[in-house]
Amino acid sequence: MAVTIEDIKKLRNLTGAGLSDCKKALIEAENDLDKAVELIRKRGQAIAAKREDRDAAQGVALAKTVGEFAAIVALKCETDFVAANEKFVNLTTMILNAAVDARCKSLDEVNNLVVDGKTIAEHITALSGITGEKMELGAYECLEAPFTVIYNHFNKKLATIVAFNKAEVDADVAKGVAMQAASMNPKAATREQIDPKIVDEELRIAVDKTKAELVQKAVDAALKKAGFNPYYCATEEHQDEAVRKGYMTEAQVAEARELMAKTAEAKAASLPDQMIQNIAQGRLAKFFQENVLMEQNYEAAEGEKITVAEFLARSDKELKAVALKRVNLNVD
Repeated sequence: MAVTIEDIKKLRNLTGAGLSDCKKALIEAENDLDKAVELIRKRGQAIAAKREDRDAAQGVALAKTVGEFAAIVALKCETDFVAANEKFVNLTTMILNAAVDARCKSLDEVNNLVVDGKTIAEHITALSGITGEKMELGAYECLEAPFTVIYNHFNKKLATIVAFNKAEVDADVAKGVAMQAASMNPKAATREQIDPKIVDEELRIAVDKTKAELVQKAVDAALKKAGFNPYYCATEEHQDEAVRKGYMTEAQVAEARELMAKTAEAKAASLPDQMIQNIAQGRLAKFFQENVLMEQNYEAAEGEKITVAEFLARSDKELKAVALKRVNLNVD
């Protein structure tokens, strides 16, 4: 029996494979549609297996909310060309819808979901075989709270979820905070959610930086008092430049080095601990301001700078952002 264009179109609708691949599969299967579908599936698996060692750096990231539950799915591929393909975007959307409907809590759960008789992993493998590119479910994030809001960037590569502590939130307020999370890339919604190890490391860095600055300030003051230019004493390269250009003699460089060493040692031994801690805590507060959603600056109106917490309080004094998720395939 000859293969008809109707048969080819039917197989294409079932598998998404190209017309020529569908025709070959039908001929080999002797017009048995089920066998043809299986042939295309196996060929897709074989193609996908050959590409396991490739880098899937492009893709699509989309988020969806149904009020209390929200999720982000990132489906990855090798090229932006395939990521922009309608079938790829549709597959990402299908996976996201299925994951939200099932209230999946992990990437493994999503991969094992069954849609139209195939697992999500099998759907991905099938499209990988058709496009010839490696594909994988690169990320899955979800949040459950009294109210969730999502933001999908127009390029389909950046998506965010923000969860709130109350069930009723003004839509514009929620959207503004979700866009804030997308653009300003906070690490967490509240400072309590920042890993204590990260906080400890930031504080250590702040203390070390404060000590170094106080010591350097004392050294620069001593150099100026002795008639030396701190710039030409800062490093060996600068000192060599000063000698080469005739700004300092070798003897003066040696004198400046000795002065710097003595001043640094004396200042380091007499640094006021409480002042250092105060300055370091100020720097830590700035770290929180930059990395905690509720503490970030928010432009509520042109030229007006308030925190996200203050912005939310204007809508509802008890309203708080309690969690966030962010997936960005452009950087990260």
